[in-house]
Amino acid sequence: MKKFAIYGKGGIGKSTTVSNLSAAFSNMGKTVMQIGCDPKADSTVLITHGKKIKTTLDLIREKKDNFELSDMVKLGYNDIICAEAGGPTPGLGCAGRGIICALEKLEEKGAYKKYNPDIVFYDVLGDVVCGGFSMPMRAGYADKVFIVSSGENMSIYAAANICMAMKNFKDRGYAELGGIILNKRNVKDEEKKVNELCKEFKTKIVGVLPYDEIVHKAEDMKKTVVEAFPDSDMAKAYINLAKEVENA
Repeated sequence: MKKFAIYGKGGIGKSTTVSNLSAAFSNMGKTVMQIGCDPKADSTVLITHGKKIKTTLDLIREKKDNFELSDMVKLGYNDIICAEAGGPTPGLGCAGRGIICALEKLEEKGAYKKYNPDIVFYDVLGDVVCGGFSMPMRAGYADKVFIVSSGENMSIYAAANICMAMKNFKDRGYAELGGIILNKRNVKDEEKKVNELCKEFKTKIVGVLPYDEIVHKAEDMKKTVVEAFPDSDMAKAYINLAKEVENA
């Protein structure tokens, strides 16, 4: 089992990237589990073709512990195993604490033993890296962390914060930084800026995703590019990225 945590600033295309990676790995014959660790609970929406999953936090609020693993987990495209942590009631509670509860509950209910996935993705909001948001980095969860960034200043700033957090966590037995996924927005000197970030934190760009309107077309269909347009150059870019992530 290989476990990857994917971080990145909100709106950078992180969940779209993770979902396409999940689809790519599933097409390679891998058993894939994707766990959304974002309060918006929309990580897996392209995998489930728009069908919302009952979040773990909602189940806990409604049923305490009186629910089954099958209530938390749903199968999507190519039998990808999907789960969503969810978030607190707006204005009440801590989103980070929700991630901790969700991941602990998945383990407690035997998700990893039942499904025995080859690949696990934790899709994590990366605007902050504290408390529960750092949970997927901890020992026993992800083996490697990848950060999705463009060349936009705020995206690079968020990526640098995540890199700094990982640097501070390195003596705690946390996951290793696998590298940066450049999700291009076609801004000036984009690749140069991200390479400078990599140089500062002694990491590398593991893959470059070109800007392509086909991504939005697939999203309108409530599908990943890998499913909707399997012969496209963009689908090939996600497939190549999956291979780089697996071997990083």
